[in-house]
Amino acid sequence: DEGSPLPPRSAAMAVGKNKRLSKGKKGKGKKIVDPFSKKEWYDIKAPGNFSVRNCGKTPVTRTTGTKIASEMLKGRVFEVCLADLNKDEDQHYRKIKLQCEEVQGHSCLTQFYGMSFTTDKLRSMVKKWQSLIEAHVDVKTQDGYVMRLFCIGFTKKRMNQLKKTCYANAAQQKQIRKKMRDIMTREATSCELKELVNKFIPEVIGKEIEKACQSVYPMQNVYIRKVKMLKKPKFDITKLLEAHGDSGPAAVAADAGTKVETPVDPAARPDRGAVL
Repeated sequence: DEGSPLPPRSAAMAVGKNKRLSKGKKGKGKKIVDPFSKKEWYDIKAPGNFSVRNCGKTPVTRTTGTKIASEMLKGRVFEVCLADLNKDEDQHYRKIKLQCEEVQGHSCLTQFYGMSFTTDKLRSMVKKWQSLIEAHVDVKTQDGYVMRLFCIGFTKKRMNQLKKTCYANAAQQKQIRKKMRDIMTREATSCELKELVNKFIPEVIGKEIEKACQSVYPMQNVYIRKVKMLKKPKFDITKLLEAHGDSGPAAVAADAGTKVETPVDPAARPDRGAVL
């Protein structure tokens, strides 16, 4: 009836909700196990484009039941500094991404997955009194990899220029961006992934763009600042083993051979001073 007061809120709560009150502390008798005691370490093998092939290690939980260690490793992406991969400190600002595609024994065979610049390098290039010009394009290599390349460049003063600034106008910037896109497309679509990575390392494409843009506006610090992998072709183990085969700079250095000393037998040598 309308006059009766409502029951107190606590009484209105559902019965039997606080079941945990009677029980002890949750997980009381649980033993703390070090998670790393269940791990195994695998070597990361870089493709043949780089001189240092063993570029690190990665931990993975041992195979238990349906969880297979090699399957958990596949698809992992590792970021390695190019200075470490090529033993060249001048390339410290480039970071290379490698993706694990196959596991052989205790080695993860990786393939190129992307490239980027360190933040400090990008920041150091951006200055006042010049124009920053950027362009990006999606390209497909001959072996079916689809990648997005990002290019960055800056205008520079002409010879004997007295004016403080060197700004390119909108029309010039448009022309430069078009040249950037055309050269990136031309260089990337004419070769396979392995050759393209070899072009990224010494910055061949950046120098090519700098040369081409000279007629529009003088350029400096032109780089492919970033490479993103968008699509990969169907996995082919033979192609991967070919990339890891003995064809890189490391293999060439290893296959230099050693000088063989042949003992000289005085009896076998013809007598030059003999009088016939």
